[in-house]
Amino acid sequence: MERIFVLLRSPGSATAVLLGATLIALIVANSPLATQYMSLVNLKLGPLTTMEWVNDALMAIFFLFVGLEVKRELVSGELNTNAKRIMPGIAALFGVLVPAIIYYLIAGFSEVYVHGWAIPTATDIAFAIGVITALGSRVPNSMKVFLTALAVIDDLIAIIVIAIFYAANLNLFYLFAAVVVTGLLIYCNRSGYVRSLSYIILGIILWYCILRSGLHATMAGVILAMTIPERGKIGRKYVRPMQHWEHYLSNWVSFVIVPIFAFFNAGVSLGGFGVADLTHPVVLGVALGLVLGKQIGIFGAMFGMIKLGIVPMPAEANWKFIYGTSIVCGIGFTMSIFVSVLAFDPGHAQEMAKGGVLIGSIISAIIGYGYLRIVGAKRKECHIGVYHNC
Repeated sequence: MERIFVLLRSPGSATAVLLGATLIALIVANSPLATQYMSLVNLKLGPLTTMEWVNDALMAIFFLFVGLEVKRELVSGELNTNAKRIMPGIAALFGVLVPAIIYYLIAGFSEVYVHGWAIPTATDIAFAIGVITALGSRVPNSMKVFLTALAVIDDLIAIIVIAIFYAANLNLFYLFAAVVVTGLLIYCNRSGYVRSLSYIILGIILWYCILRSGLHATMAGVILAMTIPERGKIGRKYVRPMQHWEHYLSNWVSFVIVPIFAFFNAGVSLGGFGVADLTHPVVLGVALGLVLGKQIGIFGAMFGMIKLGIVPMPAEANWKFIYGTSIVCGIGFTMSIFVSVLAFDPGHAQEMAKGGVLIGSIISAIIGYGYLRIVGAKRKECHIGVYHNC
């Protein structure tokens, strides 16, 4: 498997695999194999269906990886000081608020549809960075760093939203058990214990307790990530457990877990999706939230902060690059589809939400890539010293 991962390590390969899994799901769900596809999705394996195993178990590993990324950036990365956190932090916050407001104004009139307000607030870090990476030197490196930091904070906000707003009826016994296991994980961390096996066993127990508690099981991944030590010592040997875990999980998450999630969740039947559905409140709310809300919120926040002198203009960048990057942030895909599953029960509303995510993400990707490609073409002709005047 590692040899396969090596072959797939070229820039944009993870995005290509994810896109491929999505297309396969859409094709199969709208072919004569649709019945078999739905049977696979709803197949009962023990206490959960295959869809639930993917969304509750595999995605817990995805959130473990996301949590490790967030922790790394906060401890030693692009977000390790308050000064570095201000620009992407405020931009991410407005990039969540504006899409949520747009969705609420369009679909908030319904007691059912209003639950989807968080769907257009997410940014798919893999897809968004894949688009920027595909543009190569046309986009300043500072914009890539900004997008990465913003997407990490965006994921952190999504985690908080899921924990607070999408919890089911709480089971106090299992909630208490989860707190006890979390305490043990923290104790292991503070004691300097770095061996992975204990964290894995406690993590599995924590996952089961949270699954039964009414909170979403993926929260176990986030909690586990926050307790993995950054560094430690085994005998006389210094080790970096957090770095090791993140490195090991990276390929599995990018090339296995996320594509499997896409395959099981992106299979939207287009047979009943007519032109009239394009004006469905959920479709409009999600799509416009991603396409317009993200760029208005993020670019508006950046414009205000730079004009007020709160933060400087990113190195080698200008307003055009900031605007183009804001458009790319409208690619919600993985996280948005995940929130769709939490917001709505299987049925028409969930299908409309997924349709809105696909439409909004595709439009944001195409416009963002096209716009930055045009803007970036001129960058090669400009001298760095006078770049702001280009």
